[in-house]
Order: sequence, then structure tokens, then C-alpha cells
Amino acid sequence: MRDDHDVHEHAGPIDGAAVLDIGGDVGALVLYTDARFAEAEIEISPEGDDDARVHTAIHRRPGAGSGGGPVFAGIFPALKAGRYRIWAPQVGLRTRVTVVGGEVAEVDWRER
Repeated sequence: MRDDHDVHEHAGPIDGAAVLDIGGDVGALVLYTDARFAEAEIEISPEGDDDARVHTAIHRRPGAGSGGGPVFAGIFPALKAGRYRIWAPQVGLRTRVTVVGGEVAEVDWRER
């Protein structure tokens, strides 16, 4: 797992493009949010290893949403396959996700 600060915080330019480093036993996670989380730093860690946290920032990504509109998202571009805890900034948000090698997992924190 790549855990340096620059890889996760800058998992793609704010213009919407992102580069994922997946394959074999490495997958990725896209975390969709509302504008209320814009620029927030969100941490994730493998279940059972709270000290192995990595983080990403939530950015507005123009043209990435349904219908071509903007979407707010954080991208973890390279995570070793396994179960993860998302360190949510408030109660009631999904905090667990399974990452599968070669695939992109998605978690949606947007209000409906």
C-alpha cells in the first residue's frame, strides 16, 4: 500500500481527472460526499490497524457527476485488498468498506 501524503491528498487534479494504481491485490476507493465536506481531510485504515491511517482530501470534481454536473469526492488510488475503516467526521455515515484487488470500491456519504 502506498501511504505517502502526496499520493492520497493529490489523488487527481481538481479538474476531475484521477490516476488509479490498481491491479493484482491493490484496489481503490472513491468516497462521494456533499459540498459540506469540501476540502475536508478523510482518513482510512485497515480494520484492526488504526495506526496505519492514510488520508485524502475531498475535492469538487466538475463534470464527474450524473448528467455531467459536479461531484464532491475523495479518492484513495491504491489500497491493498481488505476491509477498511473510514474515520467519519460525524455519526451516521458509513464507516466500513471492502476493497477488492483490481476494482474500485465506492462509498456514498451524500444526503438523499
